[in-house]
Amino acid sequence: MLISVLALEGAVWSDGCWDEERVALLQLQHFLTDIEYSREGPDCCEWKWVDCNITTRRVIQLSSLWGRFGKLSKLRHLENLDLSYNRLNDSTLSSLSKISTLKSLNIGANDLFTESNQTIVIFICFIYFTTCSTVEVAIKTWRTTCCYIWGGLSSLITLILQQNDLKETIHLRDLYNLTNLKKLDLSYNRIESIHGNDGQLSLINLEEIDLTVNLFNNSIMEELSGFSNLKSLKIGSNRLNGLVDLKGNKCLRNLKILNMDAMQIISLVSLLHPFSSVNTLFLRENSFLNKTMVTQGDISILTSLKTLSLFDCALVGILPTHQGLCYLNNLEELSLNGNALGGAVAPCLGNLTSLRYLDISNNHFTGNIASTPLANLTTLQFLSLSNNQLQVPMSFRSFANHSNLKVLLADQNNMVADEPTAFQTWWPKFQLEVFSMSNCMIEEHGNLQLPNFLYFQHDLRDVDLSYCDFGGIRFPHCFNLKVFDISNNKIHHDIPRNFCSLFPHLEGLFMSKNDFKTDIPPCLGGLRRLQMLDLSHNDLFGEIPEELRMSSSLANLILSNNSLSGKIIPTVYHLIILLEELRLDGNKFEGEISYFSPISIKNLQVLDVSDNDISGELPTWLWDTISLKILDFSKNNFEGPITMQLCKLINLEFLDLSSNHLSGTIPSCSNLQRMRQFLTGRIPNWISTLPILSVLLLKENQFDGEFPLQLCKLQSLSILDFSHNKLSGHLPSCLSNLTLKPSEKSYVDSGGYQFDFFDDVMVHMGLTIYNLTGLVSVYRGYPFTYHEEDVLFSTKGIILPGFGNLSEIRGLNLSHNNLTGPIPSTFSELKQIESLDLSYNNLSGRIPSELTEMTSLEVFSVAHNNLSGPLPDRKNQFGTFDESNYEGNPLLCGPPLNKSCNGGNSPTAPNATSSEEEHGHIDMVDFYISFATSYAIIFLTTILVLYINPYWRRACFYFIEDRSIVCYFFIVDSLRQLPCFRRNI
Repeated sequence: MLISVLALEGAVWSDGCWDEERVALLQLQHFLTDIEYSREGPDCCEWKWVDCNITTRRVIQLSSLWGRFGKLSKLRHLENLDLSYNRLNDSTLSSLSKISTLKSLNIGANDLFTESNQTIVIFICFIYFTTCSTVEVAIKTWRTTCCYIWGGLSSLITLILQQNDLKETIHLRDLYNLTNLKKLDLSYNRIESIHGNDGQLSLINLEEIDLTVNLFNNSIMEELSGFSNLKSLKIGSNRLNGLVDLKGNKCLRNLKILNMDAMQIISLVSLLHPFSSVNTLFLRENSFLNKTMVTQGDISILTSLKTLSLFDCALVGILPTHQGLCYLNNLEELSLNGNALGGAVAPCLGNLTSLRYLDISNNHFTGNIASTPLANLTTLQFLSLSNNQLQVPMSFRSFANHSNLKVLLADQNNMVADEPTAFQTWWPKFQLEVFSMSNCMIEEHGNLQLPNFLYFQHDLRDVDLSYCDFGGIRFPHCFNLKVFDISNNKIHHDIPRNFCSLFPHLEGLFMSKNDFKTDIPPCLGGLRRLQMLDLSHNDLFGEIPEELRMSSSLANLILSNNSLSGKIIPTVYHLIILLEELRLDGNKFEGEISYFSPISIKNLQVLDVSDNDISGELPTWLWDTISLKILDFSKNNFEGPITMQLCKLINLEFLDLSSNHLSGTIPSCSNLQRMRQFLTGRIPNWISTLPILSVLLLKENQFDGEFPLQLCKLQSLSILDFSHNKLSGHLPSCLSNLTLKPSEKSYVDSGGYQFDFFDDVMVHMGLTIYNLTGLVSVYRGYPFTYHEEDVLFSTKGIILPGFGNLSEIRGLNLSHNNLTGPIPSTFSELKQIESLDLSYNNLSGRIPSELTEMTSLEVFSVAHNNLSGPLPDRKNQFGTFDESNYEGNPLLCGPPLNKSCNGGNSPTAPNATSSEEEHGHIDMVDFYISFATSYAIIFLTTILVLYINPYWRRACFYFIEDRSIVCYFFIVDSLRQLPCFRRNI
């Protein structure tokens, strides 16, 4: 929020600000709720939220204001008033009528005209009414009329009403007194049309109108015909489509800026003809019928064009050589980013000698940059070549004469070595501020080195050399560097001890996924502007230096997957209070954290200390950190229960406490949408009360009992893991009704940092494309994602054929269970599946030949089962699997196994699949139980019969005695025949 205040007439000047202004500000302060205010001393010019004119000591600006305002009438000399993103009421709005000097009014994003906010003041009342009249409300949701006398708003120059739920038709005929209005913003509403008074509008000085993101159709251009002095029109993201004919509209011929982004315009000829005077044209994200004429012919009629953006218009083909863009000799800024243009960069671009901004990134351009006309465009300040198939010489000597070049982006191209002479020392005429060559394929000739010109750059603020396989780097001295990214390389030497002196003003340092084998330089803690540090995935050792632990500027510290050690306390004592993100997972930290009691933790959103050796109970202070979004304490030695205090973490999105020694039950917290625990007992039935639960990870716990049917009510599930538990019984058949479709909500935490300096770089260059859109930015951060992508179960029984209904599933892991029966042929319906693991079970029968239809399958294993018969044909993905995928099944035959099937089925393997599907499946445990039961029944029946019938009892005993005597003499006679017995006789 922003309020600029003019001098109050008749004010008395004290040693600081004027007394009357100070009193007014003190009264205003009671309405402000969003920031902490300092009122030390009598001079209000020294207050944190107040700025004064240095000479006159008049209050000229109040910043960061947000609250529920009362009347503002006492501040009668306001010039600029910004009340956006508040909840304004009638009293606040009516008080504006007494502010006669108001020139700029912003009441955007207040939802003034929604049904839930029945404020009876509408924007057409912000005028000077000499008499009271009834104004018909144009907004359908309003049920009443208004009659207000507004004084003094005739000085209004800027009026912003964006995002207020304005609907249908807006009538401007009553705005007769706003003769000084130059800018009107009605964007992000639901307006369908604008009506004036027979085309005669009093807004004769209106120069800018923003209608972006509304519901206007093709007739809007005719409705705007009364604005004869209009210079800037933003009409993007509306319902204009097809052929827009403006040949008869002469009132818009003074336009200088035209924004028609994100519409379905199919022809440019009739659209552009009336706008010959336009010098700035935005046509981003359009779908033109002719994908080539945009760049080849139509656009050439705009000879005055200086700025053109055709971002993401699905343009195809090659750039013209003698037409279209080639005739726009006055062009200074050109964006072709995000299309499908290919071939060589057109030589005629060399005619655009006034170009200052050129973005051809995200296309399919080819060729060597050294032989393109880009080498002749010496006026360039911004050049982006990223994400093409260009060959970029490592020396970048082609741009040696580009003395104005400030930003050079060459990511994801083919870096090629120059001729040997090109690597000789040369002094560039430019001084870059931003340089990026991330993720480039490098055609090496000898040892890979940094471009030589970097050692002569003194103004660099951002350097990105990530994903380039550098083996070693001699770091340049860049005094002003703020962001340095060398992550995902193969740098194996130590971090130099003078590293911090080379980059004393760093704000972001990214050195992850290299091979640094050293301790953390203590000097990093002395970089007073360092806000984000990522040293993860290296081989760092030792403790975290005390200097780094005491840093007061760090917001994000990522030290994951190293060999760091030491006591967890005091390591995190100071860090955890100030940081927003702390990742210490995958190290060797030890000790307890339960007794640690920080004073206040307000900013922490990500805390990951998993895979260490931390012990003790879960800390009680943890449950008061309501800002937490990601909490991972897994793979440690924590013990004790999880209390109901867990439910206080209302912002928590990911919780992992697995692989510890925790006990008890899961607290019933309905606000937790995604959770991972390590607990015992049965899966609770209340889990069905989480209908939007999308990720349920319960692997490696001690859950027992059967699968609850309530799981089938979790229709939003996309990731499910129950492996390595003690569950029993059959899988519920209703599980096959779950699609397990990936959720539209990403399971990624963007945890990163926005570096504001890039705004300064772009604004300083004075580029229209950036000033109007601000689409270019520098952001660094690494997403946090779940590691599990498979659906994992652990139980016994058969595999239900209904599993084939899981059409959106990407991975299914049923390994290490007691599953029996055949593999269902319905698995072939899993068209999206990439991983299927059925190993280490008791599955039998053939492998269905239909599985070869699973064309997305990358991982497949049926090892160690009782499968038999020939393997499926080696086609599609099954042609990539080897013997290891089938080992442990002695009755399988056919390629790639060395065992032949003799032209068909294995002779020892009956066709078990069809018979078992027809007659059922035999469980060996059930077979043994039934056999023992039958034997016991027969034995007891025999005993009962002999007891009841004495005749059969005597006959049975006689038979047993007779057989015993016969057996006795048979054994004696047989033994006498043996030699050893003969000698004894």
